[in-house]
Amino acid sequence: MAPAIGIIANPVSARDIRRVVANAANLQIADRANIVLRVLAALRACGVTDVLMMPEHGGIGRHVARGLSRAAAHGEAPYPAIHPLPMPVTGTVTDTHRAADEMRRAGVAAIVVLGGDGTHRAVVAHCGAVPVAGISTGTNNAFPEHREPTITGLATGLAVTGQVPPDIAFAANKRIDVSLNGRVEEIALVDVALVTERYVGARALWKPDSFRELFVTFADPEVIGMSAIAGLLEPVTREESGGLMVRLGTPASGMTVLRAPIAPGLMASVGVADWRRMPAGVPFVPEVKAGSIALDGEREIAFSAQDRVSLTLRDDAFRTVNVGGCMQYAAQNRLLTGAPAPVTAEP
Repeated sequence: MAPAIGIIANPVSARDIRRVVANAANLQIADRANIVLRVLAALRACGVTDVLMMPEHGGIGRHVARGLSRAAAHGEAPYPAIHPLPMPVTGTVTDTHRAADEMRRAGVAAIVVLGGDGTHRAVVAHCGAVPVAGISTGTNNAFPEHREPTITGLATGLAVTGQVPPDIAFAANKRIDVSLNGRVEEIALVDVALVTERYVGARALWKPDSFRELFVTFADPEVIGMSAIAGLLEPVTREESGGLMVRLGTPASGMTVLRAPIAPGLMASVGVADWRRMPAGVPFVPEVKAGSIALDGEREIAFSAQDRVSLTLRDDAFRTVNVGGCMQYAAQNRLLTGAPAPVTAEP
């Protein structure tokens, strides 16, 4: 029996304050539905026949249903069957949490996620060992790699149907556990930033004057957001163990002043006091005594001088579909041609 796939499409990603203060994108509902249809077609081409989908009131599901109906009217069957999860819709992140948990319990082989860093973090917090395939539809998209959704769908289909060996099909990923007073309260997939502002407010980070400390799982100079600051100082790949810690402040004498893209089209001058590697499994206690904690670019937790905060990076914390690895394997072994792979001539 072909494995089922879960799809979680966030209808409200990319709608925070960075659309106002920067030039962040805003995908329309029809565009998000078209992405889902492209993924569905690729999954069906690989033999996936059933998909569980998170219900929402944004309209993605209705647009997808129209696409399925048009295909059926033309006598075509290029898509898997869609099964909406029987769950209430609140229009909050609770929907994503519950959908990921329900999909895990249902035994899906992978979950395709449409959203930004925050949506992917919400899925990873509840999906357990189920691999995630990310598609960028948010404001800051440091975690989901940018590529055509059809390719992500193909790679996911090839991976879950066993056409690509598991050691190639899936990749291990890092996360940071955020503990408050001895208890893990939240996780981050990309970065944790400590800022001096106590209020959560608009949540999204875009005022560098309040940035004080930054902890990242990977530091990529090609992304935007807080992790871009670390990436432009000392790159750390997704594959290597550990991350990076950076101490920040208002640009002043004696500091390194870095120009970094902290949001789409928004360059900011950030003062850098110092930075160092963040080994896996070692708790870090921030120097900031009170303020708020931003997870993957959004402020989530306020804390005071009476609270005990610690951050611990975990290697091999969850799995993703290795899209590049799957497609390279598919090409080398001609998985999509039906022809055998060429035999390499001996020297």
